[in-house]
Amino acid sequence: MDLYDVDYPARRRRGLLIVLSSPSGAGKTTISRMLMEADPQITMSISATTRPRRPGEADHVDYHFVDDAQFDRMIADGEFVEWAPVFGYRYGTPKAPVKAALRDGRDILFDIDWQGARQLEPDFGEHLVTIFLLPPSMEELERRLRARGTDSEQVIGERMRRAADEIDHWAEYEYVLVNRGTDECLAQVRAIVAAERSKKVRQTHLHPFVRELIGPQH
Repeated sequence: MDLYDVDYPARRRRGLLIVLSSPSGAGKTTISRMLMEADPQITMSISATTRPRRPGEADHVDYHFVDDAQFDRMIADGEFVEWAPVFGYRYGTPKAPVKAALRDGRDILFDIDWQGARQLEPDFGEHLVTIFLLPPSMEELERRLRARGTDSEQVIGERMRRAADEIDHWAEYEYVLVNRGTDECLAQVRAIVAAERSKKVRQTHLHPFVRELIGPQH
């Protein structure tokens, strides 16, 4: 079935594919979690990854943990809508859940970087909403990374270097927010989602509804 070969029932809007990106430590994980808690219509896309499972993570819940050989097979079989190397490992978004979300009119959230967002753009067009979160300063970003207490000095330095490269791609996103505070940033993201849901291109019921509303004479 083609990606756009989707029969949307009457009075159901098209689903959104929401990309939320930021450098590590700028808040995308916290904002993503709070967004889904506040809005049950949004579910997280679960990526496949070759990195080892961390303590507390569950397979098929946090990620689909696979080895390099399996990841290679998934690429060869065309199972990803996007994939990219990150910090020495690979991450990819499986195609089947994304197609199911579009078919069912559900919103799906992607925690991916600019490389993944760029790969999604050509195929998903009007379904895609891209949001980039900036830190208020690089000093604050480093403070947040250190506050985690999980990374070595070497890893923090690597994350800070990568952050500058990621921020350099901010202009490729539709929406760019400065995350000065969690509550304010969440409210801004929710406002974007609400506005995108209201776009006429996503409301598949409007044409028949308007024809019914004004009558056949028009």
